[in-house]
Amino acid sequence: MALGAALLLAILIGVSLGTLGSGGSIITMPVLVYVAGIPAHAAVGMSLVIVGATAAAGSWLQSRQVGLDARAAIIFSVTGAAGAYGGAQLTPLVSGAALMAIFAVLMLLAGWRMLAARPDPPAPRTCRVWRCAVVGLALGVLTGFLGIGGGFLILPALVLAAGLDMKRAVPTSLAIIAFNAAGGLAGQLRGTRPDWALTAAFLAFALAGMAAGSAIAGRVSAARLRRTFAWVVVTLGSVILAQQVLSRAGLV
Repeated sequence: MALGAALLLAILIGVSLGTLGSGGSIITMPVLVYVAGIPAHAAVGMSLVIVGATAAAGSWLQSRQVGLDARAAIIFSVTGAAGAYGGAQLTPLVSGAALMAIFAVLMLLAGWRMLAARPDPPAPRTCRVWRCAVVGLALGVLTGFLGIGGGFLILPALVLAAGLDMKRAVPTSLAIIAFNAAGGLAGQLRGTRPDWALTAAFLAFALAGMAAGSAIAGRVSAARLRRTFAWVVVTLGSVILAQQVLSRAGLV
């Protein structure tokens, strides 16, 4: 029953990526750890495969409709993939509980930042190389370290640092997620081996959700996408952090 529930929830991973250009890893890690019962360290590599492949498909689908910012995608992807490979070397240095706690805190920070952001941010309106390279490298390290696509951080970075509107930021974010996930996976495979059969099953369901999410995305306003995404991030981050605090206190 747990596996069946986890596979159904994998559809939400694809829907999240397809509509918001992010959030897939936010759902993937909790589902793999808390529903499917995968140890946190093993779930990192599996999450990178699922989110990366789904994001690549979504970027291809959506870029055909609204396009993507090639400049931002290249800068963030090159620096992000390098950072992800290095960040993957840090994962074995912390416990599974610490990984999830850090994950939850970053979710809360990113979610609240998106809620506080202006709908149409002022300058900069272009992705300057030095700024986007530094941001891309830092996000890549987090991608490899936590096993996330990083979209919940990449998306606000594209909107706030690169000056993209939400519609174009979504397929651009998906392209960057795919490259970052590949870099992180290369680093993770040096120390762990994912359950490939379970990973393939998750990926199939996530791709189905991606197809549905991509169809929905074109019918929803950018402002609504932003606020929906932000509240999902804040809610899930709060739940995960509360669970970790209660677990440390011996209450769960």
